[in-house]
Amino acid sequence: MSGDSSQDTVEQRSQRHSIVPLGGPQIAADGTLRCRFEMKYQISESKAAAVEHFIQPYLSPDRYCKLQPTGSYPIVSLYLDSPDLKLCRESVTGKKNRFKLRIRGYNDDPAYPKFFEIKRRLNFIIIKDRQRVVPRDVARLLSGGPLPEQYYSTEQESLKQFLFYLHCLNARPLIQVRYIRRAYEDNSETRVRITFDRELSFRMCDQPTITLGGPGWQRHSINDVILEIKFTSRFPAWINRMARCLDLKQQSFSKYVNCMNGASSMRFCSPDSYGFDWD
Repeated sequence: MSGDSSQDTVEQRSQRHSIVPLGGPQIAADGTLRCRFEMKYQISESKAAAVEHFIQPYLSPDRYCKLQPTGSYPIVSLYLDSPDLKLCRESVTGKKNRFKLRIRGYNDDPAYPKFFEIKRRLNFIIIKDRQRVVPRDVARLLSGGPLPEQYYSTEQESLKQFLFYLHCLNARPLIQVRYIRRAYEDNSETRVRITFDRELSFRMCDQPTITLGGPGWQRHSINDVILEIKFTSRFPAWINRMARCLDLKQQSFSKYVNCMNGASSMRFCSPDSYGFDWD
């Protein structure tokens, strides 16, 4: 696990990959897959290259990747949890029906929105609700301040649900997670989306901060590529062929839990005091 010695490289790459707004704030590309099935894999760079080659006839880079010279873009998420880390604990123990609270950003432009997200797992189905929020309102909403007038409409139910969970759990900012994503998708009925996430990093954070830059980032020890396959209805036959051909082994992988584990091993936090068993 590398520390500050790798920070400059990661910071520079994150800024180079930042999403450029498309004529104003846009919903992130994966927002179209609100209700989906999701499979995750940890794979080597060589296997990631083989997967990218295999999917070329079926999928195209998403619109944000197409805008970037490198074909990838950064994501940063601020995870919130209760004082006893209830949401982290439920992921560690594999609870079937669970959720996470996070606020996601794609660049450090103060005019670009942040996204309040509830990511639910209902048995094998993933449901993601999100609401864009003006950056200046983030701290006010997390502190329990009054809901600004523009968030009163019925279209803001996702935000109201997020704030309800926040209050019930007494949740607070805990850790930021950052990585570089390359994404492919199609427009078929199955809405397949495949993402490759690299350079997983984290920093402990008890403030309503969602930024790619700044000090304190630590690279996670994992060097593998995190592959995610997402689809909305039937499992495409070509994905099954790819999994067999490339010997892909599905496994559970939570960026939040793994980064909390990494932070614990580096003594940045102590989830062990809550009786966690990371194994």
